[in-house]
Amino acid sequence: MTAAIQDVDIELRGAALRLLSCRDAELLISGPAGTGKSRACMIKLHLAALKYPGADLLVVRKTAKSLSSSFTTEWESLIREALQAGIVRFWGPTPRRPAQYRYSNGSTVTLGGLDDPIKIMSTQRDIIYVQEATEVRQPDWDAMNTRLRAGNLPYQQLLADCNPDAETHWLKQRANGGKTTLLISTHRDNPRYFTADGKPTEVGAAYLDRLDNLTGVRLLRLRDGLWAAAEGIIWESWDPTVHVIPRKDIPWDWPRIWSVDFGMRHPFVWQAWAVAPDGELIRYREIHMSGRIVEDHARQIMSLVRPGSVWNDKARRWDGGQWVEPKPQKILCDHDAEDRETLARYLDMNNSPADKRVKPGLEAVEKRLRDRRVLFMEGSLVEVDQQAVDERRPTCTEEEIPGYVWDDAKEAPVKEDDDGCDTLRYVVADQDLKPYGPIYRSFEG
Repeated sequence: MTAAIQDVDIELRGAALRLLSCRDAELLISGPAGTGKSRACMIKLHLAALKYPGADLLVVRKTAKSLSSSFTTEWESLIREALQAGIVRFWGPTPRRPAQYRYSNGSTVTLGGLDDPIKIMSTQRDIIYVQEATEVRQPDWDAMNTRLRAGNLPYQQLLADCNPDAETHWLKQRANGGKTTLLISTHRDNPRYFTADGKPTEVGAAYLDRLDNLTGVRLLRLRDGLWAAAEGIIWESWDPTVHVIPRKDIPWDWPRIWSVDFGMRHPFVWQAWAVAPDGELIRYREIHMSGRIVEDHARQIMSLVRPGSVWNDKARRWDGGQWVEPKPQKILCDHDAEDRETLARYLDMNNSPADKRVKPGLEAVEKRLRDRRVLFMEGSLVEVDQQAVDERRPTCTEEEIPGYVWDDAKEAPVKEDDDGCDTLRYVVADQDLKPYGPIYRSFEG
């Protein structure tokens, strides 16, 4: 066991070092991208598992899918020596049991998502580590607090990390009220990016240069580590704790609408929407991907909605397979004629030009957000755009909205990282704005 502890890279500084010894009941480490927040939390978990036999530790994120993509690689790199020595073994998930790392002294580190709480919340825990805590709802946070009573450690702790969000976020307000201990992490805390005497390494200087290319609220949060809202934010009623909802089954008889914004260098966005009987709009699936041609996007869409079907190039149709959801009643598209024709050909379905009136569309979306009549199912993203991750750009519509701002000089939204927002505007305009027929084609968005 001693060897395994020594094998962990524990060069920690600043907030990361304070985190290791802090035993407060609720502990949040916040800071810009790349400060080593997650690694510090992982080191604390691993050392606790080694030191206290039988420790019951849990790692969660909003969805199990997002956790598996963000946690496992770094975690297994951190505990590599323990894995190789057989001190830790991985047990994969089953329909009734979540994935788990089991230590030879009886400690466990369980992985799970808050989208399947029954799997992970039925057991008492010693430490629960929440990745990207600003994604979770306050009721989930409160529920996790009730599970911290296993008693295998001298203390129990709800541990979390995050990039900053708006100053008004409930988690920041909780810290301001003294309920949660907040540690502020900086890039100087990361030994990969800064030397011990405060000088940037070659890798660190390059990384900071990339962050310096961010703009608006993402620059404030991911480069400077500030809890801040975007100046001139367009949809002020947006609240992810309200408008992002857990996944649920959608009745087959609810009409479906697809909305599309074309892109290659900028993301291509496809959103699948369900219309509830009362007119409420629910987005349940999304592609938000750059660097692919329209034909490839169409093929991916059909693989999702009609798995097992095969494209018959000669007949220009899809053969075989069965639809797993209703066909869309409408497919609303950006106005590029060539892209619309390509999409129609490879979906074997017609589409319509979207209503691209900007100001009326923006106002219609804001009204729906205020009335809680446009909702986004969590876990809707089909595939993560790794290039967007590397460039610290939004990977889905929900990540675009906080930085979607108004340009006073142009009297229009800033045309940057807005593809999902445009696609959202198309479907709301279709439902809520008075149509003007062919005039749609004259509007630029």
